[in-house]
Amino acid sequence: MSSFTEMTGGKLCGVKGLRATLLLLSGLVLAAADGGARHAGAAQRPFQPGGIGRFPSGPRYETADALTSYDGGFHFCRLWFRNGYEGDGDGWYVDFPRADENLSIRLAELTKAPVTNDLEGTPEHYLVRLIDPALFQCPFLMMSEPGGSFFSADEAANLRTYLLKGGFLWADDFWGTLAWTNWENQIRKALPAAEYPIVDLTTEHPMFHTLFNIDTLPQIPNIGLWTHYHQTSERGPDSAQMHARAIMDHKGRVIVFMTHNTDFGDAYEREAESPDYFQRFSVNGYAIGIDVLLYSMTH
Repeated sequence: MSSFTEMTGGKLCGVKGLRATLLLLSGLVLAAADGGARHAGAAQRPFQPGGIGRFPSGPRYETADALTSYDGGFHFCRLWFRNGYEGDGDGWYVDFPRADENLSIRLAELTKAPVTNDLEGTPEHYLVRLIDPALFQCPFLMMSEPGGSFFSADEAANLRTYLLKGGFLWADDFWGTLAWTNWENQIRKALPAAEYPIVDLTTEHPMFHTLFNIDTLPQIPNIGLWTHYHQTSERGPDSAQMHARAIMDHKGRVIVFMTHNTDFGDAYEREAESPDYFQRFSVNGYAIGIDVLLYSMTH
């Protein structure tokens, strides 16, 4: 398949160009949705909420030794975490593993970033706990539904060390006031408010112009809410406003990116299930996701 640079005549293009390219690339994905063994198999993998789970090919991440053979390629790292008794969130496994795989695939297709694949051609991705030494092999860390999360003192201390050493955390897919309050309580264990304020980001921030020029930060619903009701707010009036927020280090680098009242993970995981959903949400979602990935690895 031609590279993104070849398709665009060697020029960086905006989101409109990305839409055309992704529509071309997604033809194979959408066609495979009816009988694609890899995606069908991934959707049927059992899991154990709150734990790493058991998968047909074995868990992607078992011990802290899993990342010691780092080869310089991109590996998607997802944060494993426990849920507490407060907050609102299903757990670490939401959108796993297809969102991880699909965003990695698009990164490989639309940039020259090297992405490491396994022997079956699937992008390698890992589940990582905050207490694992291998955390520090992950320049990028994704967290889904953090609104129900709970960090112990040791986990929070390790997260702080990771972020201040150059790590990057994206917390996505949490909705409403309860989820936000719980998440803020947890992240404040690692990064106190007085030293590390939370700020709202606009499309003027350089992160949204790393490769693609972003002019809109979308509210992305789960695919079921959109398909059945054509609504985008999962908690009604309590989540009507999408927030893109960040915590920065003392040099002004974003170290925690938070997408509240929106679900980028579903835009990646469910891209093959509805052409309408793909065109409305996945295209812009991928543009932002790739900008975020590139920012996390270059800043």
